[in-house]
Amino acid sequence: MAEESWGRVADDGTVFVRTKDGERAVGQWPDANPEEALAFYTRRYDALAFEVDLLEKRVQAGTVSPDDARAAVKKVTGAIDEAQAVGDLDGLRARLDALTPLVAQQREKKKAERAAKVEEARDAKTKIATEAETIAAGTDWRHGVTRLRELLDEWKALPRLDKSSDDELWHRFSSARTTYTRHRKQHFAELSSKRDEAAVVKERLAAEAESLSSSTDWGPTSGRFRDLMRQWKAAGPAPREVDDKLWARFRSAQDAFFGARDAEQAQENEEQVANLAAKESLLVEIEAILPVNDAKAARDQLRDLLDRWDAIGKVPRDSMRTIDGRLRAVEQAVKSAEDEVWNRSNPEARARAEATVKQLQSLITDLEKQAAKHEAQGNTRKATEAREAIAARREWLTQAQNALTDFS
Repeated sequence: MAEESWGRVADDGTVFVRTKDGERAVGQWPDANPEEALAFYTRRYDALAFEVDLLEKRVQAGTVSPDDARAAVKKVTGAIDEAQAVGDLDGLRARLDALTPLVAQQREKKKAERAAKVEEARDAKTKIATEAETIAAGTDWRHGVTRLRELLDEWKALPRLDKSSDDELWHRFSSARTTYTRHRKQHFAELSSKRDEAAVVKERLAAEAESLSSSTDWGPTSGRFRDLMRQWKAAGPAPREVDDKLWARFRSAQDAFFGARDAEQAQENEEQVANLAAKESLLVEIEAILPVNDAKAARDQLRDLLDRWDAIGKVPRDSMRTIDGRLRAVEQAVKSAEDEVWNRSNPEARARAEATVKQLQSLITDLEKQAAKHEAQGNTRKATEAREAIAARREWLTQAQNALTDFS
């Protein structure tokens, strides 16, 4: 019989392993050398020991999940309990038993980590739902859709919560996305309708602009183009391709009109500059009429000069007030001279002046009689009053006679 500390081979070739519960037959090797039999079953033990070593390292390193570790411990423990091997099976079992609390500890740690991740996921999903609801309540149609797509990707990357919580938050998120999508579609549908309406309006404006492009009625047509531009801006955008084509038509018509107007105005400006020089030269002759000594001759001379003035034509607007002011001054001087002549020759005014002289002479005569009468009566006070009245009337008479002399 061959034996070692962990097992033995009986004479009949039966191989036993020693455990704390006693010996247990693990196999039979009747025709082999007992030492070879023990070596064979020892190698089986070495294989189990290697498996235990590997499991210990994986559990201690945390490279295997607690659930998988527990299953592996259970599996290897069962293999040891039924192992047909010779070695310290109790020692291997003890090492596996020692892993159980470590696995339990790792399991609790994993559980806590999962709980923390679930809470993080809950917070993250709540923020996602809240942000989606904020976007749904706004009108950021350009960036909102992109952000909602990003939020959906973030949601998918998060772990699930308990069914009730996950469903509630998903309902909020999904409802916000649906609301935003519906409002966005409605907005762009309305925008498309408005753009179609704008296209109709701008087609009409472009057509009218083209009809006005050859007009030479510069003032009113310029005003109408300004009205058309205000209407164009108020119409809003049409579909991009249509809008660009209509604007090209409108702008081309506008440029054609204002180009022609500016060209003519440039020519007119050249003519008006020449006219200004001519009128300034003519003003020298007109102002030579002053001072007016003969109103009729001055009027005749001014009339001829004004005919020449009108024939010259327009001058630049910024020079108009200056030269017109100089002309008006001469015209006013001639008119004042004519008024003075008229006043001196006016029959009605002469008659009024003669009547005034006669009236004052008659009044003075009457007052002299009254003064003489009062003096004869010895009424000094009334006589004095009469003489004072006579003196005042004589001054008036002198003024009236001078005025009458002006009519001669």
